[in-house]
Amino acid sequence: MNSKVSENEQYLSTSNRITGVVVMVIGLVGLLDIVLEWRTMGGLLVAALIAVLMVLTYLGLVRPSVTLRPDGLLIRNHLRDHLVPWNKITEVDVTDILRVHTEDGKVRCPGVQVVMRDLRKQRVGGRKLRDDSSISRADFVVERIENHRERYSRDATGEITTTWARPELIILAALVTLAIIAQILR
Repeated sequence: MNSKVSENEQYLSTSNRITGVVVMVIGLVGLLDIVLEWRTMGGLLVAALIAVLMVLTYLGLVRPSVTLRPDGLLIRNHLRDHLVPWNKITEVDVTDILRVHTEDGKVRCPGVQVVMRDLRKQRVGGRKLRDDSSISRADFVVERIENHRERYSRDATGEITTTWARPELIILAALVTLAIIAQILR
């Protein structure tokens, strides 16, 4: 059996994703209840507001990630995506979140975070951090980025590109507009 190994590696905050999905499922149950029982302009307003909160939850908790690709590092922040070619990365470190330094500045990556409890343990130095601590995971991501940078930077070309999260922002604008219209017609 010949299986193809993917060249992409994606890293994200699992706890944020779980929390975000739970909140969105609760919102979906609320939307379902409104659709079935509350078919008025007030119901449309509440449904639009719940949907806005679900989109904001997605943007804040589910969307952020860091993807290592052969052509560069894709950083998906809350509202923007940054594609950083490997040859443009000068340094990578972790404070409370992952930071990628370039010639032009730095890009913060909330998809890889360090839990404050682990930071306090590290500063105090008393108790040993577990192997699955957020600091260990963040250090692993830094090592993988450094590995990819060494591997692909010779062949990398291009500039850093930054784009907005257009689909999410369009959906958010449509839902806010719907909520305003429902409030006016109520």
